Amino acid sequence: MTIEDLSTRTAAEFPRIRRDLESLVRIPSVSAPAFDPQHLEDSAAAVAELLRGAGLPEVDVVRVTGADGRAGAPAVLAHRPAPAGAPTVLLYAHHDVQPPGDPAGWTSPPFEPTQRGERLYGRGAADDKAGIMAHVGALRVLGDELGVGVTVFSEGEEEIGSPTFRTFLETYRDRLAADVIVVADSSNWKVGGPGLTTSLRGLVDCTVDLAVLDHAVHSGMYGGPVLDAVTLLSRLIATLHDDAGDVAVAGLVADDHAAVDYPEEDLRADVGVLDGVRLAGSGPLAARLWTKPAISVIGLDATSVDHASNTIIPAARAKLSMRIAPGQDPAAAERALHDHLREHAPFGARVTVTAGETGQAFQAPEDSAAMQSARWAFATAWGTVPVDLGVGGSIPFIADLAEVYPEAAILVTGVEDPDSRAHSEDESVHLGELQKVVLAEALLLSRLADRL
Repeated sequence: MTIEDLSTRTAAEFPRIRRDLESLVRIPSVSAPAFDPQHLEDSAAAVAELLRGAGLPEVDVVRVTGADGRAGAPAVLAHRPAPAGAPTVLLYAHHDVQPPGDPAGWTSPPFEPTQRGERLYGRGAADDKAGIMAHVGALRVLGDELGVGVTVFSEGEEEIGSPTFRTFLETYRDRLAADVIVVADSSNWKVGGPGLTTSLRGLVDCTVDLAVLDHAVHSGMYGGPVLDAVTLLSRLIATLHDDAGDVAVAGLVADDHAAVDYPEEDLRADVGVLDGVRLAGSGPLAARLWTKPAISVIGLDATSVDHASNTIIPAARAKLSMRIAPGQDPAAAERALHDHLREHAPFGARVTVTAGETGQAFQAPEDSAAMQSARWAFATAWGTVPVDLGVGGSIPFIADLAEVYPEAAILVTGVEDPDSRAHSEDESVHLGELQKVVLAEALLLSRLADRL
């Protein structure tokens, strides 16, 4: 089969790929505990059926019990054995999605896929049901000419931190073993510009409680010598960054090296930074996003404006998310953050720090044979050389894959682009880019089979 054959087949198959993606988006498979778990069962069943139709003879919906004794979400595990002497490739994507968020932020209903221009909008349209369809599409395009063994693993709890992932790997270690692992849960550089993710920041989060009184008191009678908890918590949070906006927690790894230039005007447009707002931090923008730590307040508990009264608020609470650079030990970073918060308690306020989730960073080897094959496949599909990019977000389970399968080459790819708005309202996938991703994966599998 030639490159032209694969391109023609991909174009012919793409309308069905799109229809199947729309069907998946219509299933509100939110994995957060507050949502109906039946939808996860429905999405797992739908993914299993797609994989059977794509020619995989062994397809199961399975789950494991986590360390807390709770059953994990349904995952799909499918397999097609390798021909003699051929490698096996593990294809990963997840079928669960984030909660829809504020309905007012959606131009169209989040679980009703809607095309506007060249983009298909809907929760999960990019993250990560497009990843599932990239795998399904490539398998359909190759058909009986696949040439490699394939295992597909589609989990149902990535958006809640993959709590049973490690147990899943240990339980199904032999069934998941592969020579090459393709994780389709990342992003490209831009529309028309492919990217291969070579680094990911790790994650440390925590909750910090600050208390100053054992009960609320009248702000007019006692305001002045007693500062409210929100003010004090704000002062504590402010110590996390210096005047330039760089993270001010001692003992964290940071690297100013950036392999690519990320123009400020592009970042401002990609993120939607308001006019007049200055960007924080120092050094190249790509380094600030990929190889230096970052801390964000992602939640805040205090008296709401609608329920405000003339009282000094006695206690407040914030959830902090810290992204750590490649090369940083998560446990050391967690200790550094907790120590900083306790040591900077303002005015002697009582500060309690509760540990949350942690995840390893990832750094891929630059010139493995699998990476060279991926570069060729992406360059062929797009007609331009892919960018080696970092991602500021985290995919903690990749460290588990690297530890359990140390000999496997891990490739991190994806369908998203800067306009995809994953995790936000009006999430979308660019349909033209999705078609190129399907072609690129078909080319990659053919190259790994030594047929191109």
